[in-house]
Amino acid sequence: MSNRALLEVIALDVEDAVAAQAGGADRLELVTDMAADGLTPPRETFAAIRAAVDIPLRVMLRRTDGFAAGDVSELVRAARELRAEGAQEFVLGFLDADGAPDLAAVEAVVAELDGCRWTFHRAIDRAADRDQLRKALADLPGLDTYLTAGSAAGVSAGLPVLLAEAERVGEPGYGARILVGGGLTLAHLPVLRAGGIDAFHIGGAARPSGWAGPVSAAAVAEWRAVLD
Repeated sequence: MSNRALLEVIALDVEDAVAAQAGGADRLELVTDMAADGLTPPRETFAAIRAAVDIPLRVMLRRTDGFAAGDVSELVRAARELRAEGAQEFVLGFLDADGAPDLAAVEAVVAELDGCRWTFHRAIDRAADRDQLRKALADLPGLDTYLTAGSAAGVSAGLPVLLAEAERVGEPGYGARILVGGGLTLAHLPVLRAGGIDAFHIGGAARPSGWAGPVSAAAVAEWRAVLD
């Protein structure tokens, strides 16, 4: 069995997606409006990217900046429309005002996904209690990944948490894969890999010109080479 690490790259459009795949990305996270930290892309954008690449796509379900769910009916509608376009994997995550998982919102959206695989995103890094959140979500169908930096401040601050959680894989609440992202740099990879973590998520690191510029296939290829 291959021990190849998973490399996920944020894509905003077809140009990003094609470059990321060319550079060796294993999966894309599709979003729009990075000024709001990544919102649900239009279904037309998903359809165009799906036609342009053949690697898996995880589509963000998020309507507003921050980690409150907002209008849950709109999230459910977006999930339904994207599934009708052929989306099969998703990204979501909602907290209540106290920093606990908003189970009503998450469960409503997950019910619409009907078993599709999904990532709980960096809302976990803003949770009042990460362990409680993991255990509360553990039995939801389709949850297979947590996108996390280990800290709201980013990977450098969150390394001890990431390594500690990696040691708990298989315990109740710790069955989902850890996908590290949020201020991740190439310098973090050796210690994360040594700790058993095998999935990595990049956004700005794939864009030498910043978010105003496209994904660079060469930048993605550099990450791929280091991971391999």
